[in-house]
Amino acid sequence: MTHQYIITGMSCDGCRKKVEKTLNTIEGIQAEVTLNPPLATITMEKHVRTEKFQEVLNEAGKYTIEMVSSKKPLETAAKLCCSGQNKDSHDGSEPKKNPLTHHHNTTGIFYCPMHCEGDKTYDKSGDCPVCGMDLVAQISIGKTKFTCPMHPEILSDEPGDCPICGMDLVPMQGDSDSEKNKTYFDLLKKMKIAILFTLPIFVISMSEMIPNNPLYKIMAIESWNWIQFLFSIPVLFYAGWMFFVRAWKSVITWNLNMFTLIGIGTSVAFLFSMAGMFFPDIFPSEFKSHHGTIHLYFEAATVIITLVLLGQLLEAKAHGQTSGAIKELLKLAPTEATLLENGNDKTISIDAIQKGNLLRVKPGEKIPVDGKITTGESSIDEAMITGEPIPVDKKTGDPVIAGTINGAKSFVMIAEKVGSETLLAQIIQMVNDASHSRAPIQKLADRVAKYFVPAVVIISVATFFLWAKFGPEPAYTYGLINAIAVLIIACPCALGLATPMSVMVGVGKGAKFGILIKNAEALENMNKINVLITDKTGTITEGKPSVEKIYAVNGNEDFLLQHIASLNQYSEHPLAQAVVNFARAKNLNIVDIPDFEAVAGKGVTGTINNSKIALGNKKLMIQIGASISENIENKIIAEQTLGKTVSYISVDKMVLGYVSITDALKQNSIKAIKELIGQGVEVIMMTGDNANTAKAVAAQLHLSSFRADCLPEDKLREIQHLQAEGKIVAMAGDGINDAPALAQANIGIAMGTGTDVAIESSKITLVKGDLNGIVKAKKLSHAVMKNIRQNLFFAFIYNVVGIPIAAGILYPVFGVLLSPMLAALAMSLSSVSVIVNALRLRNLNL
Repeated sequence: MTHQYIITGMSCDGCRKKVEKTLNTIEGIQAEVTLNPPLATITMEKHVRTEKFQEVLNEAGKYTIEMVSSKKPLETAAKLCCSGQNKDSHDGSEPKKNPLTHHHNTTGIFYCPMHCEGDKTYDKSGDCPVCGMDLVAQISIGKTKFTCPMHPEILSDEPGDCPICGMDLVPMQGDSDSEKNKTYFDLLKKMKIAILFTLPIFVISMSEMIPNNPLYKIMAIESWNWIQFLFSIPVLFYAGWMFFVRAWKSVITWNLNMFTLIGIGTSVAFLFSMAGMFFPDIFPSEFKSHHGTIHLYFEAATVIITLVLLGQLLEAKAHGQTSGAIKELLKLAPTEATLLENGNDKTISIDAIQKGNLLRVKPGEKIPVDGKITTGESSIDEAMITGEPIPVDKKTGDPVIAGTINGAKSFVMIAEKVGSETLLAQIIQMVNDASHSRAPIQKLADRVAKYFVPAVVIISVATFFLWAKFGPEPAYTYGLINAIAVLIIACPCALGLATPMSVMVGVGKGAKFGILIKNAEALENMNKINVLITDKTGTITEGKPSVEKIYAVNGNEDFLLQHIASLNQYSEHPLAQAVVNFARAKNLNIVDIPDFEAVAGKGVTGTINNSKIALGNKKLMIQIGASISENIENKIIAEQTLGKTVSYISVDKMVLGYVSITDALKQNSIKAIKELIGQGVEVIMMTGDNANTAKAVAAQLHLSSFRADCLPEDKLREIQHLQAEGKIVAMAGDGINDAPALAQANIGIAMGTGTDVAIESSKITLVKGDLNGIVKAKKLSHAVMKNIRQNLFFAFIYNVVGIPIAAGILYPVFGVLLSPMLAALAMSLSSVSVIVNALRLRNLNL
């Protein structure tokens, strides 16, 4: 038997794993736990009481478990997740917020760039408690503040005049930049201190290699050792102190990471050197130089700290570039708009715009919110949203998108979507969320990282003892140096960054071309698809159908047109809108229908003047028992073979005519399908249209596979059938009836020109809404996965080669040893190399 339970108290992926592991300790059950929603699906051999589950969970932490029931329905879990009640973050942080308006800044929310705990966030900067890396500020959209350039103490939510000097208030721009650079400048300051004191230590240490060391003529070696000791204190206990704090945290929480290794290595070097200064007699002669003093390693400890700081500094710089796509999107939103009120223009903050406001957009201005043109016309540059470089001509009634740029004409628009509802805000939020999600391939790196640090510590200890037993004199010195080098060169950081950095850059790159990816899993799976199922209307075709012909048996076309337009006024389907628009163009009177009914995949029905009217395909006519004359049937077949969509019109169960509708193919549909087939993807068109029309369209597209007369459940069943055969299926659609199939497919691809329900059900949204976007999405997915594999290879091969060299494997043959200082440099640059490789995706040509 299998039951579902709601779990409360989980805040991260670590909690999820703990709960799942704890539940599975109970004999005779198998538990799978998800974080979003917070559910446990438990299969048991015999019934286990909920109290038993709660008992074991109490030992694991503050978790509660309750069975999903009528009193506690499944929707409750979704609400818990969506409301953020299960997202209590470290240090009491709030859950991530959606973008609200337009002006970018940091939200006071921080996350780990390695996503050690999934989506967990923090309310202040600091170190990740798992991997020890600097937390990164999450960029979002916030409310713009205006200030006076002469009197910065003046703050206002709206533009206007300074009450002190009368100058125009200007938008504040500096806050976000100073916040996001805080970590970088803090590291830079510490780096300067470290270099200032490390260089003299390095010079003193290296002078021993000079014959007749000139420094010893100035002071004795014991005095120089004291200087090294004093100079090392600000390096280790100021510039590098954070590394020791992170190392200590990693040990007491047992979240071993690269700072564990750095902390152990530099501590051993420093403490050994202090002991050598203060208690030289406790050491055997193997540790002593020809001067009779102990070999000290203050230079190794300080140089390692300095080089690790350098790596952190380079990483902080590179992290800013990985989120560059989000920042570019944020720059698209204007800070002000022109409100048309009582015939007068008034400049207002974008935050003050409300639905229904009339806004004037002047030549060259950015469109402030989503809406429609009410007066005037212009050409709009939508490249920043759709990726298409050619401006789009817009006229009265056409939609316009926030962040796009007006051409040479002025127009008035009505605000329909504001704040977080705008397409631009949703794009930014989707890119942000996807950038912070984890790809399945990252599980490999996670498994390796779990055992990595303990393995390195064991190898380091083994290196010391092997050198001490079998190495040349001074064997103990060689053993100590090589053991430290092993600790320092190992870098689990590079392994952890390999996937998230590529995902962040890749998702941002896609957004710039109108490809919105919901999460990293979708980005990875897009590369694996081998079947694409696509709808016809609005996906392969323009989705802007027009009525070509109305045929009536009695010759009264206007009578039939009035009736079917009245029916279609309640339908969202593009074909219905085409009929309504055609009737309105003829100034026909459209009447209300109280009993309108949409029959999924078949058509619509209703009553007008006591007559039962039906409009739809042949399946609907059969369902209602309408009679069809042979003459009309032949005429309809003739239209269908030309690729037209034809709907039967019945009045009181008698087919009295038909409407023929044409919908042009999108210009790049043929090219896109050819390219996908060339990549080994089987393309299947599934349409609710009849077989004759489907066959004609398939012939134009050179498609070998198509299905006609499909109901929504037919698409769903076909996807399930293909998945049962082991196929990786992508589904592209744009209508409400496509939502179930989009959700079932391995990758649901929604056309951005379609309905909100379809977009919500999908994993990828194509803003421009054409099949060429699928080609670009697959190319992007391939490039990102290739980049991730390169990063993982770099990280693995670096450690596989670097650790043995640091241990001294080359010494017996080549006499080569790796200095801990060079190991520190290599370690610092390894993670930087992963980030730099990920940044190459920004140059990808889609």
